[in-house]
Amino acid sequence: MGAEVVLRRAGGADAGAVADVWLRSYRAALPTVVRAHSDDEVRAYFRDVVVPERETWLAEAGGLVVGVMVLSGDLLSQLYLDPGWRGRGLGDRFVALAKERSPHGLTLWTFQVNEPAHRFYERHGFVAVESTDGSGNEEREPDVRYVWQP
Repeated sequence: MGAEVVLRRAGGADAGAVADVWLRSYRAALPTVVRAHSDDEVRAYFRDVVVPERETWLAEAGGLVVGVMVLSGDLLSQLYLDPGWRGRGLGDRFVALAKERSPHGLTLWTFQVNEPAHRFYERHGFVAVESTDGSGNEEREPDVRYVWQP
């Protein structure tokens, strides 16, 4: 785990590894949130939609994918780290990259139960601007919308 971490755009060949990081991270960070899709559906979504159609970045260390960030315009739609790579500054690097890519501002959604994510984003200047009962997301889990303005 002492390998240099490189951030780079994901390509089609990376979709499976990127989806696997998402799955591991989701399970570790959100154990009480019921996923709306099976593992195979998540992998197909990353392969067919996320990697080819969104600005998908990955973190690679020693040839292994250890993080993923997905941007869609000014929406930071995904930021997931392999559980063993949390707390090592990788999320900070992804957020800095997101701000660089969207210098006029960013928005994101996170689940209300994900208190570590709230602290992380607030530390990076994001402000909670809306809370919902979850009726607008597939998981039906209460969520929070955060906004960052430079």
